Order: sequence, then C-alpha cells, then structure tokens
Amino acid sequence: MANRERNVKITFFLSEREREFLKKKMAIAKVKNMSAYIRKMSIDGYILNVNFDEFKEVFANVGKIGGNINQIAKRVNTTGNVYAVDVTEIKTKQEELWQLLNSLLSVIKKPG
Repeated sequence: MANRERNVKITFFLSEREREFLKKKMAIAKVKNMSAYIRKMSIDGYILNVNFDEFKEVFANVGKIGGNINQIAKRVNTTGNVYAVDVTEIKTKQEELWQLLNSLLSVIKKPG
C-alpha cells in the first residue's frame, strides 16, 4: 500500500437499501467501479453523464455540408470562375449549418 497513489483507506457502512440505491445511481451514471463512484461523488459532489446522440447527427451533417463546400471550392479553383449557382449553394449550405447548430442549441438548453 505504500506505493499507491491513494494509500488512505476509508470504511463506512450502508444498509442493504442504501447499497441498492447506490448501485442504481452508479448504473445511471454508467460507472461500474463503486470505489471510483464514491470517490468522485465525495470530492466533486456530482457526475455528469452526457448523451451525445444529438451531437453525432449534427456533426455528421456538418461534415457533409463541409464536403459539399469543399467540392465547390475545388471547382472554383480549377476553373477560375465563380458561378452564381455555386454562391447560391454555399449560402444554402451555410443556412443549413445554422439551422443544425440552432437545433442543437435548443436541445442543449432544454430543461430536464
């Protein structure tokens, strides 16, 4: 134990009901190590468990939009010409990006 970073042992007792409650809270936080969970909760007082599903969709769409804009930029650099249709498409893609980001922001701000 002398070479451990955490060499102070703390012991406490729980009722069976409290232990089950603790296990449920650990499951919600997606933490499997009880010692780590108790340490984190005792020091920081909370654990955040963020669901990034909405982010994944937005990031995928942003990547697609970026790819489309890169194709337009390549075409402009190759031909040396800027076409009205290209400018319109860039503006459309930019508007789509703003809509995606605004929808993500509304999800983040949503209470509960």
